[in-house]
Amino acid sequence: MPVVLALGLGVHAFAGGDFAKYAGVALYATLIYALVAYWLRPLWATLTAVGVSWAVEFFQLTGIPAELSARSGLARLVFGSTFNAPDLFWYVAGALLGMAIVKGRMVEKGSGDVSRPTS
Repeated sequence: MPVVLALGLGVHAFAGGDFAKYAGVALYATLIYALVAYWLRPLWATLTAVGVSWAVEFFQLTGIPAELSARSGLARLVFGSTFNAPDLFWYVAGALLGMAIVKGRMVEKGSGDVSRPTS
């Protein structure tokens, strides 16, 4: 989880353009996946990460996140400011990335049951 957070903040700070925007969006969902993966099976963790990400994205339609983001850099990182439909795809990609990483780590550790993380 710290690695995903560092990658997301690094992309936000040092990269630019569409790559930075969409990589950051995807890593946002990957981070949410990492937060819930310990308690949920991979499919449910993926669906939760997508659901939370989409909820935040649709929340941006209310204008409240834009107002909060104008006052706080942390709020801007968590809630963003404006709705962007392509983000919905990148949230799915990020959640699937999280699932692939967790499943890959479980296979590397020789876990016979890849339905739950081992660490």
